Parts: sequence; C-alpha cells; structure tokens
Amino acid sequence: MQNTTDTPLGGALRSQRTAEDLLGELRNGRYAGTAQLPSEVELSAALGVSRTVVRDALSILEREGYLERVRGIGTLVNRDVVQVENRMDQKLEFYRMIRDAGRDPRSDNLLVTRETASPALARRLGLSDDPAPTLVFVRRRVLADDTPVLYSTDILPLALFDGKRLDTIDFSRPIFDIVAEHCHTEVTKTLAHLHAVTGTPAIRRQLGLRPDQALMQLEETCYSRLCQPVLCCQTCYTDFFNFAIVRKLL
Repeated sequence: MQNTTDTPLGGALRSQRTAEDLLGELRNGRYAGTAQLPSEVELSAALGVSRTVVRDALSILEREGYLERVRGIGTLVNRDVVQVENRMDQKLEFYRMIRDAGRDPRSDNLLVTRETASPALARRLGLSDDPAPTLVFVRRRVLADDTPVLYSTDILPLALFDGKRLDTIDFSRPIFDIVAEHCHTEVTKTLAHLHAVTGTPAIRRQLGLRPDQALMQLEETCYSRLCQPVLCCQTCYTDFFNFAIVRKLL
C-alpha cells in the first residue's frame, strides 16, 4: 500500500502539521525569541522531515504573516505576529480562545430549533427556496468561568444531518466539531463581516451589558473544502476578547 504522505493530499497534510509544529517552536520551543530561522537543511534535520516539507511549511507560515523569506538574508521572523493568539483572519474557535485566556468555557441557555429558511438564508446556504428548506438554529450563551462573554447563533440545513435525531447530539460543543462528527463535513474557510452593534434587548440581558457597552458582531458564511456553503454563524462578542488581523500588503 502506498504511504499516504507520498500522495499530494498526504504531503499537504504533512506540510501543514510541520508548519503548526514550527509555529509552536517559534512561540515556546527551540526558536522562541529568535529573529531569524536557520537554513532549510538545518530545519529539516531538527524537525525530522524532508527539505520539501520544510519549504512548503515555510511557505504556509509566510502566507500567514509569521515569516518573511528575503533573498540574500534568509528567513526572518515577525515576533509580534507570532505572539498574537486570536487572529480574525484565521479560523476562530471561542472555546479555545477562552481556555487560552486561562478561563473555563461553558455554554448555557442552549436552544435548538427547526425553522423554515427565509429566501435570504436559503441563498446564503446555496439552497433552493422552492420549497423553503428546514434549517437548524443553535442559539447559546457562552461564559468564561461565570462571566458571559458572547452569544452565538449557528444556522445549518437540517438535511446535513441525514435523518439523525437531533436530540442525540450534544449541541453545547463547538459547532465545527458537531459538523465534522455528525455531518461528516469539514469547514475550511469562512467569509466574515464585522459590525459594531447594540444587540437585541434579550441578548444584552443575557450578557449583562452596561448601557454604554457595544458588541462586535461577526457574521460568517462557512464553507467546505469543496467551496460549498455549510452553515451561517452570527456571534456577538463582548470586550472580553482581544482580536487582531494580520494584513499582507505585498
């Protein structure tokens, strides 16, 4: 049998894992604090992978803004970008962000309903609206320890669950994990729009907001590897979170 790491897909996965390992080394490992990485040959020996995998991993990290490879100088590290934890230009998972802040995440006020799709939602999800499809709405408040920090609404087609009983699913878990496990679909990218909002009175009460306190609302359409829309997410974040965006200009 052919080793999966020799296939294009296997090679891509290995390069991605190597990029993640190298980012970990840049943050807390052997390369923490360094301004410049060693050569590809040295990295290959240190990480136990081929030069091709190292080169691909460096390309991934360069696209994500962590590195710059400059001819005649080498591979330079942007230490400020390396230390950023919550990047809005990358896949966000709020349970992880809360744990990274040293707090314990949990959900409450969970409400799972079946609702008929509006024409606008049907279009966002790439569905025919004749007849109007049934959608699953998952609404929840999320707390860090005992502090309410966000309110989320996730919307996905009922057909994705292929007849599975919804009452057998733990919807308090991260929605991307639910989609991967129960719908056998991996979300690989999102199209996000950001808004400053006041939030509905019900959401403001659940989050315990001050009268002068605004929310950051993230409206996302989430896509599979095949570029098909999978679900829509609307998340209202309090100022508990500190986000950053890395913008590549060249």
